[in-house]
Amino acid sequence: MKRLRLLLVALLLWLPLLAAAQQTPEKSQAYQVHTGDVWVDDQLQDINHYAERYPESFLDEVARYASVPRDYIAALFYTHGWQAGDIYFACFWAKATERSCRDAVQAWSRFVPDEGEDKRWADVVTRMPVTPSNTHWRTLRHAIVASHDHWDRPVTLDATLKRQLGDRAQRDKAAADAETKRAR
Repeated sequence: MKRLRLLLVALLLWLPLLAAAQQTPEKSQAYQVHTGDVWVDDQLQDINHYAERYPESFLDEVARYASVPRDYIAALFYTHGWQAGDIYFACFWAKATERSCRDAVQAWSRFVPDEGEDKRWADVVTRMPVTPSNTHWRTLRHAIVASHDHWDRPVTLDATLKRQLGDRAQRDKAAADAETKRAR
């Protein structure tokens, strides 16, 4: 009985901390991201809104497709108050550059902008060990489209992405063909 009371007290003390760190519409509305790619910025804002409503689905997506331990990204999200867009960018940028998500998180955490400036991913990625290339950006953009497709969430493609990936029906067919090929 005494253990049960202690557990209950610990839970009651822990819940407000969890709630304070969670993504809220207010936090998401104020969220600004600057990656240097306006299309990516817009999609990260949308991902932020998606994660407000479906945090577990968001965490599952990043864990599965960015190959990051779910507990790690859940800690960033729930305990450290990271915005979903920043988690997504850090982990998928790391995957695109063949680094660990932890490397990108640490780069963000260590970066101190000049006085009066906001912290921006555009500045952080240029200081990471792998020089950003068009291939990295293309890989990130394709991951964003794939995530939207997994979530059955609409995404507006720019002309380059339309040419590279096609419309939703073409992307679904390509995914089904790839799955069939893997099954063989």
